[in-house]
Amino acid sequence: MKNTSLGKLLLALVVCGLFCIGSLWCQSEQRFFDDAPRRSENVRLTVLNPTKGNIQTLVELRKQNLISIQDLIVIGIFHEKQVEDREVARSYEEAATFAEENGHDWIKFHRLKEGLDLKTLFQNNDLSEELIKIFSYSDGLILFGGDDIPPAVYREKTSLLADIGTPYRSYLETAVVFHLLGGWQDKNFESYLESHPEFPILGLCLGSQSLNVGTGGTLFQDIPSDIYGKKHVEDIIAMTRDNWHENPYSKLYPREFRSNNMHRIKLAEDGKFVKDWGFRKDDKPSIYSSHHQAVRKLGKGIKVIATSLDGKVIEAIEHETYPNILGVQFHPESRNIWDATRKSRLTPEDEEETNLLSILEKNPPSLAFHKKLWSWFSQKLKVSHKYRMKEKH
Repeated sequence: MKNTSLGKLLLALVVCGLFCIGSLWCQSEQRFFDDAPRRSENVRLTVLNPTKGNIQTLVELRKQNLISIQDLIVIGIFHEKQVEDREVARSYEEAATFAEENGHDWIKFHRLKEGLDLKTLFQNNDLSEELIKIFSYSDGLILFGGDDIPPAVYREKTSLLADIGTPYRSYLETAVVFHLLGGWQDKNFESYLESHPEFPILGLCLGSQSLNVGTGGTLFQDIPSDIYGKKHVEDIIAMTRDNWHENPYSKLYPREFRSNNMHRIKLAEDGKFVKDWGFRKDDKPSIYSSHHQAVRKLGKGIKVIATSLDGKVIEAIEHETYPNILGVQFHPESRNIWDATRKSRLTPEDEEETNLLSILEKNPPSLAFHKKLWSWFSQKLKVSHKYRMKEKH
């Protein structure tokens, strides 16, 4: 009995110690832009939600030479209200530890402190001045995937199927998008890109939705029920796999299958994929996706450039005015694609695990499409950096 009690006490002390360490990290300054010079020879890529997983993804993208920038600095941005969630705080702390232990001194962090209020996201607020400074000291931005945006952000009631896990993250990211691009919320707002149209932004899955919501658009809160009128997993399985936007088998057999699925998309003739990247309108690249929400009403300036094969689900968006904005409703960054050692089964019919990269290779122009996305973004970061270096203080 005494040993059991002692063991419980030691465990409690360890857990408390770990939490305290995380709290101390969260309370530390971690404010890269306070002392950073406006001009730098390094290309600066700002990313939101710098979890360990997202930082590891960026490391892998550089390792694979997909982000092909030699002198790169990545700055992970987060808000102090986000780290009130212990799991989020732990993930950010683990990201910093991972970067330090592996010698990735090109990874930095910046913690925002000012007010983050749902009522004032889409106007000049306590965060505005600092956000503009961050933009002017950066060469581009990535918005990663994650949990659902609270429908209150786009002024709708919340579906029982919504999965809201990180509301303050969504508040920050949609506010960032609004300050960069403007939106229907205030047509007279002077956005940052009005004077810096070359600034590139890449939105991945949730990030693409944030681009739309931040500019005043809305979302379908559940694709199966809202778009296809389906209420049961088995009904989704009976549909063609090109209409699976997340893997339905992950709900039936969660220990065997991930939520991700591979399916094809259709490219718009007047979008950058065809007009600028050289793909044909008849090309149907396979992509890696995991989402149950999708763009509905378009935000200000947002244009559709890819859909599902049946045309019902928006798969990619760009901006009508600013040429270097791209949102994709899939995961071209995933390590499950680029790390050839990772294998998985997507359905019970798969006899053995397979490398997802091989699926892209076997279904042209899928691999070329993914590589082009990253070469395009890398090039736009470099161009943006040249513009910043020429700016007067």
